[in-house]
Amino acid sequence: MHPSEFTDEAKRLVAQMTLMEKAGFCSGSDFWHLKSLERLGLGSIMVSDGPHGLRKQAETSDHLGMGAAVPATCFPAAGTLASAWDPELCREMGEALAKECAAEGIAVILGPGINIKRNPLCGRNFEYFSEDPMLAGTLAAAFVAGVQAQGVGCSLKHFAANNQVRSQQQVAKPSPSSE
Repeated sequence: MHPSEFTDEAKRLVAQMTLMEKAGFCSGSDFWHLKSLERLGLGSIMVSDGPHGLRKQAETSDHLGMGAAVPATCFPAAGTLASAWDPELCREMGEALAKECAAEGIAVILGPGINIKRNPLCGRNFEYFSEDPMLAGTLAAAFVAGVQAQGVGCSLKHFAANNQVRSQQQVAKPSPSSE
């Protein structure tokens, strides 16, 4: 199916949805599955974290990453990947990650994170490509194209002003009282 046909089908389905049904797709049916809408033939799909490697846990797991996870490839973090300045490498990584997603029944990968690095103390900087918006956008677009070329979706995250996340070293400690 041509991408424009997917777009047309999506528009047709959304036009048939009630406001409550649309809002329902903004939350999940459980930790890693989106709600279904049987009336329109839309089944529940699985999403997974992991733009640097698939993060899928067994249904009976804790979903915090503390329990056993499905074995997966650990790819370089975005900051490391960006150091290569190579969009084709990002595309290839996206394709490889998407193949793992497809093998595990995951329809959408939650990533990549595309926030711009504005503060060197941000605890999530490893998840972002660069402080340069042109480089970050180019690499993220290549990554997404690679994932989507394999029939898996991407959900961009942390794309605006997500610099408030602090590392453990930044957590404020009580200052000694001065008397």
